Amino acid sequence: MKLKRTLTGLTLKAGVLAALLLSSCDKGFEEMNKNPNAYVEPVIPAVFSAAIMRHAGVGDGNTLYPNSKQAGSLIQYFSSLNAFQWTGVKYLYQGKADYNNGLWNTAFSTELKEVQQILDLTKGKTDMVNQYNIARILRVDILHRVTDLYGDMPYTEAGRALDGIFKPKYDKQADIYADMLKELEEASKALDPAKPSYGAADFVYNGAPAKWKLFANSLMLRLGMRMTKANPTLAETWVKKAIAGGVMTSNADNAKVPHTSASGTNWNWNSRQMQTVEGNPASAAGLGFSKLNEALINRLKAKNDPRLPFYSTLWQGNINIANLPAESTHAKAKGLPGGFDYTSIATAIPGWNANMQRDYSEMNQHTIAHLEAPTHYQSYAEVEFLLAEAALRGWGPGTAKEHFDKAVTASITSATLYPNYALVIPNPTAAAASYLAANPYTGGTTAQQMEQIHSEMWVALFGYMNNIESFSNWRRTGYPVLVPVNYPGNETGGIIQRRLRYPAAEQSINTENYNQAVANQGPDNFLTRIWWDK
Repeated sequence: MKLKRTLTGLTLKAGVLAALLLSSCDKGFEEMNKNPNAYVEPVIPAVFSAAIMRHAGVGDGNTLYPNSKQAGSLIQYFSSLNAFQWTGVKYLYQGKADYNNGLWNTAFSTELKEVQQILDLTKGKTDMVNQYNIARILRVDILHRVTDLYGDMPYTEAGRALDGIFKPKYDKQADIYADMLKELEEASKALDPAKPSYGAADFVYNGAPAKWKLFANSLMLRLGMRMTKANPTLAETWVKKAIAGGVMTSNADNAKVPHTSASGTNWNWNSRQMQTVEGNPASAAGLGFSKLNEALINRLKAKNDPRLPFYSTLWQGNINIANLPAESTHAKAKGLPGGFDYTSIATAIPGWNANMQRDYSEMNQHTIAHLEAPTHYQSYAEVEFLLAEAALRGWGPGTAKEHFDKAVTASITSATLYPNYALVIPNPTAAAASYLAANPYTGGTTAQQMEQIHSEMWVALFGYMNNIESFSNWRRTGYPVLVPVNYPGNETGGIIQRRLRYPAAEQSINTENYNQAVANQGPDNFLTRIWWDK
């Protein structure tokens, strides 16, 4: 299974996914473990590429279910009348187990294993200092999303099956956060632009250590701010460290993975979910299962937000999603209320009939949900919103307004990173200026300013499909203020859930450690709050 270093760009991407996302790779991994020196040069870049793409969800829709059908629905980006698939909008635990378990299963069974292979092969090698430390940063980005959804989880013993650890202990989330922040700090400081890196095998930054340093510190800012409820003093310490170390300063710094629509192995699979119904083209289904929630659409309309036609569109007739700005105007846009099914929706919308579904907005498949739309791990816009909060708290330079304006501008102008943006936002820079003039940062009490910052951040994160991050930020801040639903038979009593359940397999396979985690954290249900959410 030799993969030559001369493979570059999309050719490398296709080759990596064909070779490494399939079980045919097992022999290569076994040989690598028997003789670590045999394939170090060719295998490490290939394994890293596979980990990058898998972390973006490519080739594995199950990884993305918690992002879209759970977090995206809980945070009221999406709504659906289908109770079986889009369970998050109704606080249900049913349907496919992957909707709850997908991220956990893929992170621990494949992503982490790939990253651990790299760490084991590069640790202590001075000529591979960048490969080692970039892998440390990627490991944090993989695992923080998992702990943010579930809470306590395997961490120090995770990914160590090759060492004979098949039933890893669960670490407490406070300890996990402490180590993740330490890893980011050490890795960012150790990166050396003068030494080799992954080159073209790095689909995020093309092997640029300086960019990975910015990403590491920006992640540190995210995780530091996450602790404001649980440990404000520690949060302040890490936020200040992140800012001092240097964070993203433009959209050119966004941590993102490019995609092409030429092959399913290179698609944006977040977009694929928005374009399919269980693997069938949406056009064949007549109407998509997922609609945009009225909470999102109503805000975009109320603010005359230029991102509305970039984010959403309507159906033409009963066949194809529209590719015309006229079908995405503010006047025509309409969000679907959450918490209803095909029968009960008539109680909210009198005279409802199935043909009315086409009148409700969906994601724009020609822009934000295009198969070539980039997958974002983290954006510059998010960083500026967090810097606005840091300034408000007195933890960072500048004013909250300055960073707020930069954040909104970054969000709107990042449309240029997506296909066909000019169809709906011909001049993003001018659109951002007009939006801020009409919707200025108004100041006020701390609570009022927090609401302004994080309600806008909620709108912005939708544009990057960072639904898990948006769900985490909402749990931490309480903004935007969301109105819960009370669908019959829901498992929370009409309260927006705070976490996902552990996979059922953990109870039967890793029973002792699972039981200890439940004893430490609380009942394994939707309402138990994880450490940083208490």
